[in-house]
Amino acid sequence: MAPATLGDSFQSFFDAVDDFVSNLASVRLGPLVLALLLFTTYLTLRARASFNILRATYPNERIQFREIWGAYFAGYGFNAVIPARGGDVVRLFLTKTSVPNSSYPAVAATLVVELIFDAAMGSLILLFAFTQGVFPKPPDFAKLNAFDLSYLAQHPRFALFLITALAIGVFVAFALLSVRVKAFWERVRQGFTILRDRRRYLREVFAVQFVGWLFRFAAFWALLEAFNVGGSVKNVLLVLGVNAVSAAVPFTPQGAGVQQALLAKVFGGGGIKAATVAAYSVGQQIAIGALTFGIGFAALVFIFRVRSFKEVVARGRADRADEVARRDTTSSSADPSGPPQRPPSERAPPGV
Repeated sequence: MAPATLGDSFQSFFDAVDDFVSNLASVRLGPLVLALLLFTTYLTLRARASFNILRATYPNERIQFREIWGAYFAGYGFNAVIPARGGDVVRLFLTKTSVPNSSYPAVAATLVVELIFDAAMGSLILLFAFTQGVFPKPPDFAKLNAFDLSYLAQHPRFALFLITALAIGVFVAFALLSVRVKAFWERVRQGFTILRDRRRYLREVFAVQFVGWLFRFAAFWALLEAFNVGGSVKNVLLVLGVNAVSAAVPFTPQGAGVQQALLAKVFGGGGIKAATVAAYSVGQQIAIGALTFGIGFAALVFIFRVRSFKEVVARGRADRADEVARRDTTSSSADPSGPPQRPPSERAPPGV
């Protein structure tokens, strides 16, 4: 089978949209509403874990959970409509502005802490998926009808180059953004504060994320029932495995195209009609995307008093410029022979 072209990938996605529209009347409303409620609970618990990480990072600051919750939903919602995880930038800015006297390096580090659970759970899910005989192996990704995934699989050298270039880009960005490297890395280290208290991390972050994962599991079970695919432990874990792969290739919003190709492969031999699988693959993306984008946009308007994505970007640039100006002013007033001086509110708490 020839690798997918960009046109084939788009055609496959729009064919799935047609199947979704054709099967819209057969969607079961009860399980769909239940799924959306469960998914909202899942994201709320994820936001709570983020809140707990920030409280450990800035124990002397007053942080409001509703603002961290709003920032989380805004970021997730915009990721549903913006490619390359552009919503993460929105979340970073909104979270930083919600925590008094915080810094971008420290807040960004707290977001990395959340990925520890995702990496652990994602690895187990993918291990299960690859042992079921229906999930394509990485070399077979080149045969899928998804341009971005098949292209990377067909050109492993380019994929390796891309990963290396991104890694180098991250290190270069760290170097350029840190006017004073020592102060910069102190702030990054501050963001990992909760990891130094293993029991607190397991109790307030890992355990909360695990409970949230259970709600996510239940949400996808309900979505499979709503779109007549059929809920089961195996089917949900396969769907979560598809989500893990599509999240690693974030060139389209929610991995659109990649999810459709993988789900068609995963459920293609299970006696389920191809049109039903296609309708589910698009329907669950539309449902989750509409839910999270709606809640996220409402959070922007009613919590942060922002009315457009463009305004978020403008405020983020202005806030970053103000932070650089304050740091330069502080640095110029410090003793050149001594360590860089920082405002007391930005200094790492004891033990950091």
